[in-house]
Amino acid sequence: QVQFVESGGGLVQPGGSLRLSCAASGSIFSVYDMGWYRQAPGKPRKLVAGITSGSVTNYADSVKGRFTISRDNAKNTVYLQMNSLKPKNTDVYYCNARQGSSWLDLLNSWGQGTQVTVSS
Repeated sequence: QVQFVESGGGLVQPGGSLRLSCAASGSIFSVYDMGWYRQAPGKPRKLVAGITSGSVTNYADSVKGRFTISRDNAKNTVYLQMNSLKPKNTDVYYCNARQGSSWLDLLNSWGQGTQVTVSS
């Protein structure tokens, strides 16, 4: 079973930047399509950005041009560079691997997430 450990969150002022990291266990990380997700209390998780095993990326409309997802298969790690942050980006962020055709069809394995708070 793949496990995920997210890090890099914190408190940042509007307009600031953060770089999130997600370290995955297991030797087959490179074959997975990976995604970053956000979740507010009591609400479903939403896709923020995804990257396929072939490094094709896609983004939620709200973050296009500001966020960049990347991966380092040698380190079993996926990153999310977050620039020009806005208060509405505040949430807990998680990573996971897609196991089906939908970016919401994910492995049943969730890390603790990393809190991103954008506030002045």
